[in-house]
Order: sequence, then C-alpha cells, then structure tokens
Amino acid sequence: MTQTVPTPAHIVAQRYRDAAPADPAHWNPVLQVLHEHRSARRYLPDPVSDDTLRLLVSAAQSAPTSSNLQVWSVVAVRDPERKARLAAVAGDQRHILQAPVLLVWTADFARLRQLAGDRDAPLDGADYLESSYVGFIDAALAAQNAVVAAESLGLGTVYIGALRNKPEVVAAEIGLPEHVFAVFGLVVGHPDPAEDARVKPRLPQQAVLHHETYGLEAQRDHVTEYEGRIAQFYAEQELSHSWTDRVLTRLASEASLNGRHTLRESLFKQGFRLR
Repeated sequence: MTQTVPTPAHIVAQRYRDAAPADPAHWNPVLQVLHEHRSARRYLPDPVSDDTLRLLVSAAQSAPTSSNLQVWSVVAVRDPERKARLAAVAGDQRHILQAPVLLVWTADFARLRQLAGDRDAPLDGADYLESSYVGFIDAALAAQNAVVAAESLGLGTVYIGALRNKPEVVAAEIGLPEHVFAVFGLVVGHPDPAEDARVKPRLPQQAVLHHETYGLEAQRDHVTEYEGRIAQFYAEQELSHSWTDRVLTRLASEASLNGRHTLRESLFKQGFRLR
C-alpha cells in the first residue's frame, strides 16, 4: 500500500486544523521539523548516546544569547533513581521515568560571579530583574534549539515546567550552587510509536499576529473559532475538557499554580535578588 506523503500545505494546515490549506511560498526540511513538532509522552527504553547529547548541546549553544553572556547551563540526568525523585517533584509524570535522559535547563550566574570573584570585579548588575530575565530567556532559546535538533534526529521531547513546583528540592537533587536556578526540564528519548502523538492545533494567526499596533477586540472571534478546532483534537485524544476551561482553570487561583506562587522567594534563596 502506497503511503501518502503530506504536502507542505497540509503540514502547515495541520498546525491550525485549517480545512483550506494554502501552499507556502517557501519550504525546507527545517520548516517541516518545526511544523511537525508534537510533545511525546511515551518512550522506548533505548538510550540516547553521549554523541547525540553532545550534538544537542552544541545545537543549544548555537542559539542567540544576549550580549554573548551565555548565562545558562544544562544538567543531564540519566540515573533512574534521581529521575524518579525529580518525577515526584513534577507530579509523577511517567515519561520522566520512561525516557533515558532528563535535561534540566538552568539560568546560571554562578559562572560569571566566579569570574568576577577571581578578578575582584563588581557584578552588581547581576542582581537586577533584567539580568534574571536574560538568564531565563537564554535558557529557553537554548532548549528550543535542542528540541528542534532532537526532533530532526527522530527523537521525541516534552518540556517539564513542573520542576518549578519545588525549586529548592530540584536544586538540592542536582547540586545547584547559589546563583543557579532550574528553569524547566526537557525529556528526550525515542518516542513510542504506539502513542500516536499528534500535532496540537494552535490559535489562528489572526489571534496572535498584529500589524503595526496591537488589537485585542479583533481576536475574540478567532479565539472562539479555535475552541471548536481544538475540541476535535481533544476528542481524538479522549480528553473531555475544552481549551477555554483548561487555560482559565490553570490560572484561576494561587492553588492552581501547584506551589509556583512562591517562585520569587525560591529565586531569592538561590541568590537571585530581582531588584
């Protein structure tokens, strides 16, 4: 039986569940990897080699970094017992246990503070919120490069924001010194094809793309339209909630943050002053 090869138009359309796909004017393998991204939550036990890990990190280090400060680091966790303890922090997500490696991405100012200390140089600017932003953004940019690299190699990934539920526990588990903070985790492994993970539709571009000035009111109808499109995806995944219910519940209260309402205090304990 001949397998149908999806066209670029259909690959882009599946990102929106658009019934009327239009051919993109430009296309290449990088664009295909980006558009076919999906989170994998079931993994085979096959290992991820050191060579592959080094390649993912070199891809991560190829991401932009503000002023070339490079204020991020990543901790690769393979030990099953340590992964199990980190999984417990993150609500016992089973894919953390299944996948061969969990990458913990950090905002890292310890390296620069050590450099300043060796030269008896001031580093007061590192105490400000702006500098912390740079660390978090740099870590996110690096991790996303690693995601694209991993998926281009046929690996699966899924981010683990729930490591922020108990930042002090994570810091102790992976030995983070002061001035280093775990921003999120990233599971990497060989996805189980039986999971049949699918591309999750996103909001229509009319809801997120603005021209010249921001327009809030014009988004309403497009968000309403999206609710119908993603309902089909949730039904296929045998999920009963709506997107609107999900996002409003996620941000409804302090309790819905699952411990992350104390993030400012956790950052302060790790040496991030946030002035």
